[in-house]
Amino acid sequence: MGGEHLEAAIGAMNLHGRAAICGMIAQYNSTEPPAAPRNLALLIGKRLTLRGFLVGDHGHLRDQFVQDMSGWLRDGKISYDETVVDGIDKAPEAFLGLLRGENLGKMLVRV
Repeated sequence: MGGEHLEAAIGAMNLHGRAAICGMIAQYNSTEPPAAPRNLALLIGKRLTLRGFLVGDHGHLRDQFVQDMSGWLRDGKISYDETVVDGIDKAPEAFLGLLRGENLGKMLVRV
């Protein structure tokens, strides 16, 4: 599913647009190439920049992030999605679903 989202984002980007890329967990154990994005040639025509990152690259910004994000969440300026699976016995199934990209937002197991 992530590839389809990236494909949509590439199509919507402006000339000289930039995108930060992190994750791609749905592809970690994939045995076949992803179905998307099929529009990677737009990277050239639109002169796009895609840059990968790890959360730890920005650890020095954590305190400011927590302060800003908690205010934005409290004020309703930020919304989020999550997939909740009930029961610890469902944890393995939830984990495998996470690897297959079956979740929307964070995958959580409620115990």
